[in-house]
Amino acid sequence: MEEKVRVRFAPSPTGALHIGGAHTALFNWLWARKNNGVFVLRIEDTDRERSTKEFEETILKGMKWLGLDWDEGPDVGGPKGPYRQSERNEIYHEYAEQLLREGMAYREGPAIIFKVPPGLTLGFDDIVYGRIEVQSDTLKDIVLIKSDGSPTYNFAVVVDDYTMGINYVIRGEDHISNTPKQVLLYQSLNWPLPKFAHLPMILGKDKKKLSKRHGATSVYEYRNMGYLPEGLFNYFALLGWSPGDDREIFTKEEAIKMFDLKRVTKRAAVFDMEKLNHINQAHINLLDPYKRVELVIPFWKELGLDVERHDKDYLAKALELLEGRGQTLKEVAEYSDYLLDFEVVKKRYDASDLTETQKDIIKEFSRELVNIDEWDAFKMAEFAKNWAAQKGLKMKDIAMPLRWALTGRKVSPGIFEVAAFLGREETKSRLSYYGLL
Repeated sequence: MEEKVRVRFAPSPTGALHIGGAHTALFNWLWARKNNGVFVLRIEDTDRERSTKEFEETILKGMKWLGLDWDEGPDVGGPKGPYRQSERNEIYHEYAEQLLREGMAYREGPAIIFKVPPGLTLGFDDIVYGRIEVQSDTLKDIVLIKSDGSPTYNFAVVVDDYTMGINYVIRGEDHISNTPKQVLLYQSLNWPLPKFAHLPMILGKDKKKLSKRHGATSVYEYRNMGYLPEGLFNYFALLGWSPGDDREIFTKEEAIKMFDLKRVTKRAAVFDMEKLNHINQAHINLLDPYKRVELVIPFWKELGLDVERHDKDYLAKALELLEGRGQTLKEVAEYSDYLLDFEVVKKRYDASDLTETQKDIIKEFSRELVNIDEWDAFKMAEFAKNWAAQKGLKMKDIAMPLRWALTGRKVSPGIFEVAAFLGREETKSRLSYYGLL
């Protein structure tokens, strides 16, 4: 019987959870969930000077927000702990001493160094990149334990992966160059190799390595910018992998069913904000109307809007009126601000663009409009069409000044839908403020 899939994500707590790390974590998580396997979280905190508890907590928060839960880890425990490298020093020393005893390593002061034997072909089969081979003559001797007593990355990662039963190592392609050294250490300790899958790099649109200049780099920054975890999850899954058809929008559950490491591409993935925005917008539109309100409320409050004045039904309908406009929760809040408060309209628009002639036309139209029998968007639009035709005007001659007066924006949903939603009295009040009634 094939052994249970065990994968791990092993971040260093020297910074927040960035895009590259989140992408690696997500692919590991998908592979574990696809195979009913185990997803292990291990904290690689051997960099004593830069590692902090705060960064560790930030990474864990970022993963939880993205919906990447783990089965074993420093906070949940598990049978293969401890799950922080700083708590595993004895284990590293035990195996380093074993290699010393067997004559495969030597001391250089307090450091322990592995002697790379000449004339070996070190190879491994990578699920993404295929067969990779390196001659041992090209490698320098490998430091196992540094002079301060801490293990090096290449040694600790091999010991940890073996002792934690990790049988799939899924990580960024920048680790391919480390893998032959690790293969040598596995072989020297008589341990079976895990299966390796190296993920393509993520580049900015300028084809350079992702950095701050390409936008936010920390996952939590995206949360504060109004992205949904579902939107980010969906987009990250598409970086270097595709379901094999033209589908771009899917849930986590659908991603689990479709995911296959064999479909990961070798080609570097390009981080495209436009595509992320498109996917995020689709997930905002999939939300239950009341859940959407709940998520937009903090962004309305950020804009200084008095949300408490309105009940949840009103707010849910306000967002439905937007008809899917807004690619982030922040944009949704901005695009709907005039439905919550007229003050924002006053700040944005002063009606100084209107000539006296235009004002007179709108006044005449508005006086008739506000007395229409039924305050209904369709009836108002019909009335406006007929009125404009009689006066030899175009619809936009009426609609644009109305739009500015009611919303303070050049673009909005149909202006008569907006008027119907605001109600007869509020519409009258806004038109009066600009002297258009």
